[in-house]
Amino acid sequence: MLYVHSAPRALCPHVEWAVAGVLGVRVNLDWIRQPAAPGHWRSELSWQGEPGTASKLASALRDWQLMRYEVTSEPCATAEGERYSSTPALGIFHAVTGIHGDILIPEDRLRAVLLRARNEGGDLAAEISRLLGKPWDDELEPFRYAGEGAPVRWLHQVV
Repeated sequence: MLYVHSAPRALCPHVEWAVAGVLGVRVNLDWIRQPAAPGHWRSELSWQGEPGTASKLASALRDWQLMRYEVTSEPCATAEGERYSSTPALGIFHAVTGIHGDILIPEDRLRAVLLRARNEGGDLAAEISRLLGKPWDDELEPFRYAGEGAPVRWLHQVV
């Protein structure tokens, strides 16, 4: 899924072009006003494609600083799932997800957080919260809620 939670109106056609460039099909999103951000618009798109497509979509959208979005992909036989979240204030967050949607944190990242907390006196709970994407969830939640009931369009990538 691609969730564009908020984008200025002038950016909307550029989002469609970027998504079309990744998916290889024409994209016309159904844009609706985003009540959580006056002057901004939101849209959703369900897509199917090869593993790695979520990464390509997130990369195609990441340079637009005025946008809030999420890209998710379900795990399959050859790849774990992924979640990308982006906000103007926080930048982009990436997590690997399991079959039930849980965020999977690699052991080296957990070890680094433990080491930093021990050696630098960092807040372990805050570090783990960041690994789980909580700051992004906190910022995006009002925009997610404002989008309930939005239409969803399905696209299938031709390979």
